[in-house]
Amino acid sequence: MNWTDIYRKKICSIEEAMEAIQSHHTVYIHPGCATPLPLVEGFSERVKALEDVTVSHILTLGDAPYAEPGMEKHCRVDSLFTGANVREAVNSGRADWTPIFLSEIPDLYLSRQISLDVSLIQVSPPDEHGFCSFGVGVETTMAATKVSKVIIALVNRRMPRVHGDNFIHVSKLTHIVEQDFELIELPRIELSERHMKIGKFIAEMVEDGSTLQMGIGGIPDATLYHLKDKRDLGIHTEMFSDGVVELAGAGIINGERKTLHPGKIIASFVLGTRHVYDFIEENPFIEFHPSDYVNDPFIISKNDKMVAINSAIEIDLTGQVCSDSMGRWNYSGIGGQVDFIRGAARSKGGKPIIALPSTAKKDTQSRIVLDLKPGAAVTTSRGDVHYVVTEYGVAYLHGKSTRARAKALINIAHPKFREELQEQAIAAGLL
Repeated sequence: MNWTDIYRKKICSIEEAMEAIQSHHTVYIHPGCATPLPLVEGFSERVKALEDVTVSHILTLGDAPYAEPGMEKHCRVDSLFTGANVREAVNSGRADWTPIFLSEIPDLYLSRQISLDVSLIQVSPPDEHGFCSFGVGVETTMAATKVSKVIIALVNRRMPRVHGDNFIHVSKLTHIVEQDFELIELPRIELSERHMKIGKFIAEMVEDGSTLQMGIGGIPDATLYHLKDKRDLGIHTEMFSDGVVELAGAGIINGERKTLHPGKIIASFVLGTRHVYDFIEENPFIEFHPSDYVNDPFIISKNDKMVAINSAIEIDLTGQVCSDSMGRWNYSGIGGQVDFIRGAARSKGGKPIIALPSTAKKDTQSRIVLDLKPGAAVTTSRGDVHYVVTEYGVAYLHGKSTRARAKALINIAHPKFREELQEQAIAAGLL
């Protein structure tokens, strides 16, 4: 029997596929812009007839009906990176979340510390050899499919085929649902003056031949805007978005001086619009690899001049960075921040950067504070922090005393809060 016969035999409706999910199962959902929304909807209906089902995933997009009030009688979410669709459930106690580095999540599945029964994924149609691409995201999904007893795949012709370690053979799929629809898109945000100032400071730190890690949002896009006079940049990042496409098209990002995977953009997933999906489609310049490879600090450090750019919610005057909670209120997760901060720190000529606006809530709160909010998580320890950037400048903290750190951070705080921060630091014995 050839692969085409195998494929045809596995085609079924969503309702038929969902019958494979039983009470007490643990179900994985493909995250990001690959979130298989029709399967999520079907699962959310199916689980109403079940009990004690666990849902495991990182950041999923779109609605999550399985996490709505009342659904905890049937299933409970264990979020490894909390998105807007499950944030209320997590913070109200109807769902759980697990703090963990993104680089270590695949091993949770592979070691069966989290034992998966079912994976709900979205893939491209098979090629002439029967291989489907995980498309816009392989991240933790390949590991999930290696151990799941049941793999329900939504095959979508609009899912791009992406090179790298990013494929699954149809023989591994247990149920196939064919449905074509537009992928989830995340539009680019309008860049503010503050974004542009921060981006300019970061761009000035980027040397020709550097390899970059950056995510989605105003600060990464503003940084990319200011890199147009650079040469031979590379990308090794957990994810990227539309902003990379222009610089790659102009030859500024070409990877020619990368010391690991030269001539390739290395990532695990993209979050963006159709523009970036078309860019990665069958593009030999792009390789996607799972998160336990891309986010491994040892692998990251093999890129000379590795520049890691990560954001924060707040930072205290000793350099402790909170990026995933607002006090005790869980906002996101550890993700790949620490993976890349540590990898860049060990890179020859590397620069680990934490970038954040100096204020929040329309300039009424300083993001540089004496103490983190009560219950706030320390995402990146003060021992890991090197560069901190706001719209007011750059502070270098690594190897500095707490007194020197406090001075440096006050200097890049919003001017309206500097005097207050200095008085607080003196009272606390930091100055």
